[in-house]
Amino acid sequence: MNLNNLKISIACDHAGVELKLAIIDYLKSIGISSIVDYGVDVSNVSVDYPDYAGLVCDSITSSKSDSSKATLGILICGTGIGMCISANKHKGIRCALCSDTYSARLTRLHNDANVLAMGARTLGTGLALDIIDAFIKTEFSKEQRHINRICKLEV
Repeated sequence: MNLNNLKISIACDHAGVELKLAIIDYLKSIGISSIVDYGVDVSNVSVDYPDYAGLVCDSITSSKSDSSKATLGILICGTGIGMCISANKHKGIRCALCSDTYSARLTRLHNDANVLAMGARTLGTGLALDIIDAFIKTEFSKEQRHINRICKLEV
């Protein structure tokens, strides 16, 4: 996968600010220059995670031209659960909550997940960056059996 062509949108709630900033720094360090940060930027003001999940999901599924759409999204909240549930309410989004690299790799390979959710309060930064790496560097297998299953998710 050519990382230079990736466009990544990222957002967090108040619990995920520190991890989000570490992820953005990491993505830049590995050559991903197209990153859209939808916030939030402060951890001392409580916000509603569904609002930020929606911004990332819309950046992926919008009717904008393909060149302006995000390729992948990253969502962070305290556990990642709320962001994941929120994201999966959006048509065309396949969000996976991952807390290990194996799941991150397999959700891209088999499920063609386009959004990754993570918990800032459940993961250390090092593991979170390893999960990001596995997620963004794995491509969908395009095997027909997986395509068939993904089609069954679209209603």
